[in-house]
Amino acid sequence: MSESKKIDIRKHELVPEHTIVPVDEAIKILKELGIKPEHLPWIRASDPVARLLGAKPGDIIKIKRKSYVAGEIEVYRYVIAG
Repeated sequence: MSESKKIDIRKHELVPEHTIVPVDEAIKILKELGIKPEHLPWIRASDPVARLLGAKPGDIIKIKRKSYVAGEIEVYRYVIAG
């Protein structure tokens, strides 16, 4: 019998770094942007990376992406049920 191998998709070169934003940092970011959390683009809690992070509805996830123009950018997603 062979052991089933689990693959961590976060290690793939095309998957940017995802992290859950701490509450105090999230409040600061939302104040700077002048928005409510639900105004951010959404990501479902069932998204494979969100599941690996243990994200729950109401959390905010920071995604660091590589940009040819800016070098690296940070974008945010609001976790919703589903």
